[in-house]
Amino acid sequence: MTMLEYPVLAESDRARELRSEVRAFLARELAGKTSLQRAESWNGFDREFSRKLGQQGWLGMTWPKEYGGHERSAFERYVVMEETLAAGAPVAAHWIADRQSGPSLLHYGTEEQKRAILPRIAAGECTFCIGMSEPDSGSDLAATRTRAERQSDGSWKVNGTKLWTTYGHEADYMILFCRTSGTTEDRQRGTSQLLVDMKSTPGITVKPILDLMGKHHFNEVHFEDAILPGDAILGEEGQGWSQVMSELAYERSGPERFLSSMQLMTELVRVLRGSDSDAARLAIGRLFSHLVTLRAMSRGVAALLEAGENPSVHAAIVKDLGATFEQDLPDIARSLVDVQPDMESEDDLAAVLAYTMMAAPSFSLRGGTREILRGIIARQLGLR
Repeated sequence: MTMLEYPVLAESDRARELRSEVRAFLARELAGKTSLQRAESWNGFDREFSRKLGQQGWLGMTWPKEYGGHERSAFERYVVMEETLAAGAPVAAHWIADRQSGPSLLHYGTEEQKRAILPRIAAGECTFCIGMSEPDSGSDLAATRTRAERQSDGSWKVNGTKLWTTYGHEADYMILFCRTSGTTEDRQRGTSQLLVDMKSTPGITVKPILDLMGKHHFNEVHFEDAILPGDAILGEEGQGWSQVMSELAYERSGPERFLSSMQLMTELVRVLRGSDSDAARLAIGRLFSHLVTLRAMSRGVAALLEAGENPSVHAAIVKDLGATFEQDLPDIARSLVDVQPDMESEDDLAAVLAYTMMAAPSFSLRGGTREILRGIIARQLGLR
């Protein structure tokens, strides 16, 4: 069986100084946020807040300065993401672009694509959505049926549907994973990625999908003879599978995989502070140890990314364990505190608990279902 190791990261003086700066900034910017609003951090869409992060130099942190970046370390970027999530900041307007779309453009994009888009992402002025999942295919990305066909003038005609497209109704761009040759039986072969302008491309229809709370984060995106320019291709035609796997390593590795329900942990500890219950102390101790372990593993992935490696399997493990941690948290909270979940309640724990309970089912879907991830992990470890 193959063994995986996660590097241990020591926090530098520069990173500690940055952490203090970010905490002071967030204390000012989030001063009026309720506990429930902080719990919505993952889905909190606020372009103005994202612009303020960009003004601080905290987006596109690792990118070259010629593309609007700041040439800082992957771990310094990790510090900013960790602090914003732990504080419950609204990150949805920038996190997809900053986390995975920007790095994909940096790695595979043309010079024109990079110069046109990357500085806008780094400024917090450009929002991306992900065009991967499709109806009836779940996390089996190789089953993609969305097709882009070359036209006589070099353009691409796209037909198909993408599903669970977070903030597709707000996004400026999508990176679309689709088939440019062959059939679904070819699986990974014949797939490519295309850069889609969501604001000015005719033939795109975005339909809302309401979540359990009746809120509009998800979408179904239909392409009906949508015409994209010939230079919309991202990277090499036919290399979409390897490119999307690299992109998913960024998506699955960050602290958002175990901090998106952090507000519930915060409220639970607040309510139980001073309790003489052995069950409460045992449960909080176990949760804290799991959180510390997940954090160490996630920081290890940041170290591997800093070294230029592709930690896709390391990231898949963090994502799977993080989803389990977050989905267990509401049940543990209910076992320790007699509180009725209610998003309308003035009691912070009751409101945050209700929100997290309804959000939790999605935790093992986003970024790849548990079954798909465990298949990837098993193959890497030589177990299948």
